[in-house]
Amino acid sequence: MINVLYEDNHVLCVEKPINIPVMEDDSHDMDLLTMCKEYLKEKYQKPGNVYCGLVHRLDRPVGGVMVFAKTSKAASRLSEAVRTHQLKKEYIAILDGIPIKKADTLEDYLSKDTRTNTVSVTDAKHGKKCHLSYEVIGQKSKQSLVHIVLGTGRSHQIRVQFASRKLPLIHDQRYNPHTTKGPIGLYAFRLTFPHPTLKTPIVVQATPSQSIWKEFEVNYDKL
Repeated sequence: MINVLYEDNHVLCVEKPINIPVMEDDSHDMDLLTMCKEYLKEKYQKPGNVYCGLVHRLDRPVGGVMVFAKTSKAASRLSEAVRTHQLKKEYIAILDGIPIKKADTLEDYLSKDTRTNTVSVTDAKHGKKCHLSYEVIGQKSKQSLVHIVLGTGRSHQIRVQFASRKLPLIHDQRYNPHTTKGPIGLYAFRLTFPHPTLKTPIVVQATPSQSIWKEFEVNYDKL
């Protein structure tokens, strides 16, 4: 059963569970897109195939807010919002370390190796430019809780940008060489986007339930 956060005739916003692929992959595990289609099919008792448009993605181990389109018109307009950076993505992350600056903007060029599905920092000639802004909102022991506003949506961007500065996310099995087992310290907690037909801003937010987040006492509504 999916957790529906917002729904109208044009969009469906849900909370993606951790370790669930957004769409079908080589694992053939149940994916979120299929779950959303089954939800719509059952709720509205629709025969045959149900339309549900995918307009953005989250890495498999990451949970959080996602928006899907219920019509082709909404899919087109939401995709345009993603392309023109009108769809604002905000994350919280737990870093394995303490940043020198409490707030900063990170800019890099990233290159993806499709054979290994890994991303690395490179130069302007070989990579795609990316940037994000962060602010430290909590700290305990040698870990930091940061609020991130994503400027670009490159694959594995947040994970790689912080890992390249020796601040990998906790429990990141791919980019943290000293990781331990557990849910990855990254969660997409808020999406803001213009409604595809009304053009009014829609804000959808969710709070992670895993214990790693509860160790930081933060009011996310104030971010």
